[in-house]
Amino acid sequence: MGKALIIGAGGVASVVIHKCCQNPDVFEEICIASRTVEKCEAIKAKLDGGKTRIQTARVDADNTEMVIELINKFKPDIVINVALPYQDLTIMDACLATGVHYLDTANYEPPEIPKFEYKWQWAYRERFEKAGVTALLGSGFDPGVTSVFCAYAQKHYFDEIHYIDIVDANAGDHGYHFATNFNPEINIREITAPGSYWENGEWVETEPLELKKVYDLPEIGPKDIYLLHHEEIESLALNIKGVKRIRFWMTFSEKYLTHLRVLENVGMTSIEPIEFEGKKIIPLQFLKAVLPDPASLGPRTKGKTNIGCIIQGIKDGKPRTYYVYNVCVHEECYAEVGSQAISYTTGVPAMIGAMMILKGIWKKPGVYNVEEFDPDPFMDALNKYGLPWKEDFSPRLLD
Repeated sequence: MGKALIIGAGGVASVVIHKCCQNPDVFEEICIASRTVEKCEAIKAKLDGGKTRIQTARVDADNTEMVIELINKFKPDIVINVALPYQDLTIMDACLATGVHYLDTANYEPPEIPKFEYKWQWAYRERFEKAGVTALLGSGFDPGVTSVFCAYAQKHYFDEIHYIDIVDANAGDHGYHFATNFNPEINIREITAPGSYWENGEWVETEPLELKKVYDLPEIGPKDIYLLHHEEIESLALNIKGVKRIRFWMTFSEKYLTHLRVLENVGMTSIEPIEFEGKKIIPLQFLKAVLPDPASLGPRTKGKTNIGCIIQGIKDGKPRTYYVYNVCVHEECYAEVGSQAISYTTGVPAMIGAMMILKGIWKKPGVYNVEEFDPDPFMDALNKYGLPWKEDFSPRLLD
């Protein structure tokens, strides 16, 4: 039915590729492209022989002309960007130049500025609309599924949504003293940046990890959760009409935070270049190089994740509370696709978002966040493709 160019060959990309191959009626052919073609070949070797045809290619996603050349050669219907967020704009430029649909899982951030926001990608709206192609932003889990959860709640259960708390909890254990479950550079920048939340039409800023609560999550129990800035807050503040407050929370163990504080205190989380033996290096990128590769954590990680949205609002003039969430088991993800649950929960929604575009269900010229489309077919697909969701209409609320 369609051809997909998948840029990236890490843990998330591997899940996307596995899931596309499980859905050959939609993904007739895929091309896996990365700066390191050997990683692409390794993934291809695991999946060759199925109904989905697979080829590989080398591409530097920082080089728009090289991406354009690959698109013109492979002629995909959609580009699924699971490379680094730094490369979103170069790939979007290539899609504009070639008239190909675009999808990513995380918003663009400049390498030199620790600032997560959508303004750079939203600036492409008019150009994508004029080109007649769709750009779907943030089709991972958070951002992604969490935003679809909010749109689903708005459509089915609320006349007005007033408060949203997004809680991302990982109770998995990989056995290392310190490792990150997705790209270390992106993960550590996100954690060490100032926190913020949306309240009464404006941003409220906090110090990094300043706000902490304990929340008892289904199937994994009480966990320490910390407030972070996260990109879906920006789009939900625009697209969930009348919302008064949106916050994002993530779990971290005390062991993890202790290691992070030590690294931060000695300058290893800095993005400012330093000179070492006559060369300029960025400490955080060096740290990334010595930490375990997140793609290698699959066979080691045991336990569950729980990611969902606690929502408060009004229905028929009465207060209503609603909690919608997914619980994912690390061991089950590894048994299915050779990945831990963090990559799985990001990769599955990326495939679903691409499927929504290829089937014409979410196909509309312009640049969109996932909550701007009908949530129902996406929610149905989550149940079908490995991320079933649960509902609770009397959850405990966060203060």
